[in-house]
Amino acid sequence: MVDDDKDGHVASVYKNENAQREVRSWCAQRIADWGIAHVRSEVVTSAGVTGVVTTGPEPRDGEPSVVLLPGTNMNAALCLPLVEAMARERRVIILDLPGQPGLSVGRRPHVRRMAWYGNWLSEALTQAVPGPAVVVGHSLGGAVALASDAPRIVGRVALAGAGITPLRVPVRLLAATVPWLLLPSAARSAALLRRMTAPGHGVPGHLSAWMHLVARHCRTSLAPPPLPSSLLERRRTVPTLVVAGRFDPFLPPRTLGPAARRRLGAEFRVIEGAGHLLLDEAPVEVSAVVEEFCARLGG
Repeated sequence: MVDDDKDGHVASVYKNENAQREVRSWCAQRIADWGIAHVRSEVVTSAGVTGVVTTGPEPRDGEPSVVLLPGTNMNAALCLPLVEAMARERRVIILDLPGQPGLSVGRRPHVRRMAWYGNWLSEALTQAVPGPAVVVGHSLGGAVALASDAPRIVGRVALAGAGITPLRVPVRLLAATVPWLLLPSAARSAALLRRMTAPGHGVPGHLSAWMHLVARHCRTSLAPPPLPSSLLERRRTVPTLVVAGRFDPFLPPRTLGPAARRRLGAEFRVIEGAGHLLLDEAPVEVSAVVEEFCARLGG
């Protein structure tokens, strides 16, 4: 059911109940068709129901699981190539973010959103992850990872992570976004996605179809502003790796790298030949970076 707040302002990502059904059906079917052994489940938090997908081997003694948080307009069903690569080495748990299209609750608050997300993640980790966790967040998911002070988090990897420095929105990308929202089509979705990727990188057909579905059925949300310096200072107690695609139009390395080092004391890596959509453009490279990071933590 689509949720309204007490003042009548829509608080759901979905435009109506039918939109929610179509989006959830698309996601559930894509996960069901995945040719990798996995378990799909749910946990209930104060934010509402959270969709969970778990795959990969049981953690060995003291070994952290990888918890993946997708970004804006994304979810577990869109992360499967990366998860397949990561799950060869260790347990991977994908949590769909509340308030984003997917298999979690559609509600999201109007105010103090990142504090709300941080609390949600702490609750979800307690229920869905049996031991230590390295939280890997893409874009909005990276900001959510930083917003949580859950004691189970032993490391963070922010892939094109929001919340560290303001996002840029180049004019050419904005020019592709407006027609995508006003007159949705698969072609306009593909055109928008091409603006987010590295030059010459193809856009997978399922991703164009998904973004067409999002434009028709959802109210897309904006990226969060940078998190407070006092909060980021407290996150220095846990190792953090920030990763950027060389051609990311929102968070180019020349901007994200210095901010990550200055505000977080984080290690910074660049993936060549990739843009903002790191999970789709460079799943093998991202998997290798995450595994190297986890191995250095002693897992």
